[in-house]
Amino acid sequence: MSLIHYRQSESLADPGGPSSRWPNFIVLIFGCTSLTACVVGPDYRVPPSIDTGSGWTRPVPKAPAPTDLTRWWTTLGDPELERLVDTALAENLDIRQAAARIDEARALRDRAAGQQLPAVSAGASVNRRRQSENGPLPIGVIPGLEASQTIYDAGFDAAWELDLFGANRRALEGASARLQATEAEALGVRMRIAAEVARTWFEATGAREELRTQQATVVTLQQTLDLMRSRAALGDVSGADVDAAYERWAAASAMLPGIEARQRGAVLGLGVLLGSPPERELKLLEAAASNVMLPALPVGERADILRRRPDVLAAERRLAASTADIGVTTAELFPKLSIGAGGGFQALSPSDWFDSSSSRFSILPLISWRLFDGGRVRAEIRAREAAQRQAALGYEQAVLTALGDAERTLGDYEAGLDALVLRQAALEASRRSFRHAEARFTAGDIARVEWLAAQRLLHEAEIANVRAQTTAAVQLVALYKAIGGGWSAAEVTSSTPIS
Repeated sequence: MSLIHYRQSESLADPGGPSSRWPNFIVLIFGCTSLTACVVGPDYRVPPSIDTGSGWTRPVPKAPAPTDLTRWWTTLGDPELERLVDTALAENLDIRQAAARIDEARALRDRAAGQQLPAVSAGASVNRRRQSENGPLPIGVIPGLEASQTIYDAGFDAAWELDLFGANRRALEGASARLQATEAEALGVRMRIAAEVARTWFEATGAREELRTQQATVVTLQQTLDLMRSRAALGDVSGADVDAAYERWAAASAMLPGIEARQRGAVLGLGVLLGSPPERELKLLEAAASNVMLPALPVGERADILRRRPDVLAAERRLAASTADIGVTTAELFPKLSIGAGGGFQALSPSDWFDSSSSRFSILPLISWRLFDGGRVRAEIRAREAAQRQAALGYEQAVLTALGDAERTLGDYEAGLDALVLRQAALEASRRSFRHAEARFTAGDIARVEWLAAQRLLHEAEIANVRAQTTAAVQLVALYKAIGGGWSAAEVTSSTPIS
């Protein structure tokens, strides 16, 4: 690499002394700082325009007011869920790691800001030395010059590289955009953890209700099996009927361990999500059931998700940072001006250390310009431009992924609600049928085995309804996550809104 240098130190300046050189120095500084209005590289204004369509692909009811999704879990009517989510948001380790990443990005931004200011250092030393009398300097024959000396020195040094072509400003732009991207990613972690806690809680409560109903089913089938064995002993039914009853009882009983394991696994997972040992929430295995209110499609406008989705915000900020990186590299094609200054006091005697005659001062302007480097800078510029194109495509992909997630989860939740309505209707019909069977059994119109069969069908309908309820609740959580629920726009205090 070849550089053109221009230096001016005190020894090359006007022999009239430092005071006579101040006017020229001030003129030089003023002239150079006036050039700092030039900033090379492309300016980032707004993200690229992406066709997002005109609205939802399925009919969605219009909300009378903007939907507030900041704390969506509080609208479901489950105090235990609220406690779990709030605890996770305060103690989850993924969230705390995300906060540490914000601190790191903020420190890098502050470092980039500090590059625009002069660096000043100060020091003092006492140096005892002896020079050779037989060396190149004839110490022994120079009157008054002793071979042994003690030098007392105190002073400061300052260095400042003027940002002539905006390299430091572009670096600050990039660091600020990366900080904003990190903040948005941290919000995405919060959103994910809140959704994961809610999903795990619904799976735990659903498994608990399914276990209770399955145990009731096993009791009914056990009664049926006992009855069939008694009747077989009397010769009223065949051994095949007993085997069929036993097969139904065994199949129902075999499902209990899996349901219990599913419930326990969900509760153990909650403990980890809350930043604690897995057994922290085992008491929830015996907690009372809670009814979750499932709202109807709380989505709002389709375009709103682009302002709410943290991954879209982060992708847009990474695009802004990549654009700034081009300017940082482009500035390497132009001259650089740095100014060094130093001063202090130097003497051979402590009594003269801070005397005015012991003062020293120097100014060192330096201009450097890269003339030939084998095309490395221009290759780096092309690499930065390619990285910017990747970031632009990444932003477009984030937008389309967000839209796809929202459309898919919207359809899933709508289908889940429809299935739940039908399951509830089937459950009501099964309850009516069981009441009829119970009345007929009481009146002696049907045998006990038929009454037990009606009871078994009721339990099966209850299990199907519990599963539909759990599925719809989990799909609701996925929908809230897909449309960007779980954080407030005010939390992104430093991010640029997406237009």
